[in-house]
Amino acid sequence: MTTPVRRRLELPERYDLARTVGSLVAVRHDACARVDGRGFWLALRTPDGPGTLWCARDGEALVATGYGSGADWVVDRADAIAGLRDDVAGFAELAARHPMVARLARTFAGVRMPATGRVFPRLVRAVLEQKVTGKEAHRAYRAMVAHFGEPAPGPAELLLPPDPAAVAATPYWVFHPFGVEQRRAQTLLRAAAVADRLERCVDAAEATRRLVALPGIGAWTAAEVVRTAYGDADAVSVGDYHIPSTVTWALAGEARGTDERMLELLEPFRGHRGRVCDLLAAGGIMAPRRGPRMPLRSFARF
Repeated sequence: MTTPVRRRLELPERYDLARTVGSLVAVRHDACARVDGRGFWLALRTPDGPGTLWCARDGEALVATGYGSGADWVVDRADAIAGLRDDVAGFAELAARHPMVARLARTFAGVRMPATGRVFPRLVRAVLEQKVTGKEAHRAYRAMVAHFGEPAPGPAELLLPPDPAAVAATPYWVFHPFGVEQRRAQTLLRAAAVADRLERCVDAAEATRRLVALPGIGAWTAAEVVRTAYGDADAVSVGDYHIPSTVTWALAGEARGTDERMLELLEPFRGHRGRVCDLLAAGGIMAPRRGPRMPLRSFARF
């Protein structure tokens, strides 16, 4: 058993750990990550092997502790995972261009964008979230993690994210009981087969190019991935069912939005367009409902 590795990180004023890392927890009772009143746990497959990160407040500092053979890696990257490498310089001036954005920027001034440095775990979530309801995606994610799960190091009793090699070697029909049809299952298999190359991308732009080159992965999926893996504050999830109307409602009072109109309204915030979308979500901004909810479906017996 390896000795835990620790690092102390200084925090910016008003820093909010729970809201910052909240996007890294896929669902309630996520087996790979957990936020509670004491801090944040995250299990990862690192280039050095399995690692678990524990982050907890200690006064005006954050103490990061790593476990497992990947302990050094997760602790070295703890500041990025906790959003402390997020560059917010100049954003207040951009936010001032719209009163709604300015208000939300002040309200959530302690929230930063995390950057895990790992592509495949977030890609799994994003593919499972394609064209289905959140409940369906969450159910599939929990089932997939349980199927491929291996114990993560450390005392938190977490599971490691699915191993890309194990996913790539799995027939697509094994995913059906998880609620995942052939199209998304085959997308996962293709992505898993090239996961090593995806993890070696030097920045969000390269990762986006490689991701959208894979059949079954488009601009929406790529943006969801790079916003978390690289902390890309400008990544906009084009093609989302809700976000265009949320943006047009918040910024222009227009209840129905298109991707084109959304991007037009976000242009003054270029460099932080994804951050603006995140702020609107954090603030609970929603366009008026336009119809019934999508029905839940099951592929388990297909």
